[in-house]
Amino acid sequence: MNWSATFEPLLSWPVMAAILVPVLIAALAGLYFRQRGAWLRLAALAALALALANPVILDEEREPLKSVVALIVDRSQSQEIGERTAQTDQAVEGMKERLARFRQFEVRVVEAGRSDDRTETRLFSALDGAFHDVPPSRIGGALMITDGQVHDVPAKPALNAPLHALVTGHPDERDRRVRFEKAPRFGIVGKPLDMTYRVIDTNGAAGEAEVRVSINGEQVSVQRAVIGREMPLQITMPTAGRNIVELAIDPVEGELTDTNNRAIALVDGIRENLRVLLVSGEPHAGERTWRNLLKSDASVDLVHFTILRPPEKQDGTPINELSLIAFPTRELFVERIHDFDLIIFDRYQHRDVLPILYYDYIAEYVEKGGALLIAAGPEYAGEQSIANTPLISALPAMPNGDVIEKAFYPRLTDLGKRHPVTRGLEGAASEPPRWSRWFRQIGIEQPEGEVVMKGADDKPLLLLDRKGEGRVGMFLSDQGWLWARGYEGGGPHVSLYRRIAHWLMKEPELEEERLTADGRGMVLDIRRQTMRDEAGSARVITPSGKTLDVKLNQSEPGIFTGSVETSEIGLYQIGNGDLKALAHVGPVNAPEFADVVSTEQVLRPAAQATGGDVRRLASSGILGNGISLPNVVPVRGSAEASGRDWIGFRTTDDSVLKSVSRVPLFGGFLGLGLLLLAMGAMWYREGR
Repeated sequence: MNWSATFEPLLSWPVMAAILVPVLIAALAGLYFRQRGAWLRLAALAALALALANPVILDEEREPLKSVVALIVDRSQSQEIGERTAQTDQAVEGMKERLARFRQFEVRVVEAGRSDDRTETRLFSALDGAFHDVPPSRIGGALMITDGQVHDVPAKPALNAPLHALVTGHPDERDRRVRFEKAPRFGIVGKPLDMTYRVIDTNGAAGEAEVRVSINGEQVSVQRAVIGREMPLQITMPTAGRNIVELAIDPVEGELTDTNNRAIALVDGIRENLRVLLVSGEPHAGERTWRNLLKSDASVDLVHFTILRPPEKQDGTPINELSLIAFPTRELFVERIHDFDLIIFDRYQHRDVLPILYYDYIAEYVEKGGALLIAAGPEYAGEQSIANTPLISALPAMPNGDVIEKAFYPRLTDLGKRHPVTRGLEGAASEPPRWSRWFRQIGIEQPEGEVVMKGADDKPLLLLDRKGEGRVGMFLSDQGWLWARGYEGGGPHVSLYRRIAHWLMKEPELEEERLTADGRGMVLDIRRQTMRDEAGSARVITPSGKTLDVKLNQSEPGIFTGSVETSEIGLYQIGNGDLKALAHVGPVNAPEFADVVSTEQVLRPAAQATGGDVRRLASSGILGNGISLPNVVPVRGSAEASGRDWIGFRTTDDSVLKSVSRVPLFGGFLGLGLLLLAMGAMWYREGR
């Protein structure tokens, strides 16, 4: 029961003031002038004022509210090390039992610590969620059961109640780990890349550790690292695209876990600018199409020559009046031919500009890994065709002498619909294709390699072939400029030409047979690029050595994909046929495993700022899973919230109003009698 007095005036306070103030002034004047009966008049006025103010006694029935105590349980992966899970389970049950003894506390248990991507232990986010609907006055405090490795500790906790922590693990734990200190995200293929790393031992051990360095699963070196010192590392990126650089050390005796004995760095290999030599046999409408495309590609360094004046042309023009430079044939095709990643002959014909021996050098360049593209025009079908030179050994098809001049739509072959060079070209899916027609094509015989596009009368239009270690492409029409000029709506010349050039220069993304994998959160995505009709299943080896099969289903022609959700963080090995790939799933060098030694120091500043305490569940002298739990004590106000063997949580003064009883003090016969007595006494005195 709570008693309180209040007023419920019969009139508003301004109206009462207007009535009573003049009367009060008159009564006070009577007192001042010492008139007889002045005190009776003042008493009558007071009785009247009290009657109008209507004093009331309120009797409130209230139910006290409970203080809310949050029990935050750390279920992160580092809590699975050693005895920590068992210690945590025992501590949770024990503290729930102790808190249940007090009716003043409402306990909210929140299991937290594992974020969506499993990178960090975030207990304070869970704490905020536990109190999101609780007024500050009802927060009794919080208790965290954790290994102490918490990654979202605020500089100044907003909690206005004690924060306590019980730390799992043992005080003498040891762990050795390796981590990258400096790891660039990009590196140039074939060039040295500087990185640094450090081997850390928590017990302060000195000496050296053996560090194995692997790139894409292949061990490249073994280094001796001084423990605790930042060590240099120089590697060379082997391929363009994603590369996985891994450091590994052997575990030591008594180590908590070997999970952090590996460190991963993902480095994207970038090729230096590709060097392309474009030789145009003569000016024509499509010459600038190739030039503009290659010049617009920032990754291409272009050298372009156009033969404007063949040697046999004798027009009497003095040499000193010619503004054109001489064609540096020896420098380009003998001395520096291997500096080029691609050579393009655009409507080129043999007219003694190149000595016959140089064609043999070009064929040898292709055999040893070079790239050659023939953009053929009518010259390829004539007597001066480059097919009649020693270059014939590198060409994928011989001309039959036909020049087909008729309107036709370039179309993809069945093979071309799966080939990465032509797959998914915009406009190819409809019939006829949604691009313009061409009007000239060169006839060939005995084609080799892969025919990915066909033209008039279904004859080969685009051929891609491998010669030795190199690659050759042949475009059997010079009409591609119609797409570039927008004739009849144009066509995807940029995509097509660029893909041809990059396939010839062995860009990994355009390989016909390719297996790649990547981690998306805790999901492993597998992508198989193939010219076959089926891809089968992929064999996956997890970081722990388990094996599983993932079915690959066709997502588009030539592309088969599969996904599997995993629970392990680390490096996965994927195989399909003769192809192998590596992928890292989960966070790279996640904070969750950066430091796994249990500690009291991380949470101590936050706990002490709120009046709480941090203590271990087990000491070095306790064997097995034995733990020691503190007692729970309710505390009020600003009293101490922890002691040698106890922790306290604040109780609240908040309550819920259940009912109210109202007793008017100046109502009924009692009030009427007092008012009549005061007025009667005043009248009687005034009458005398």
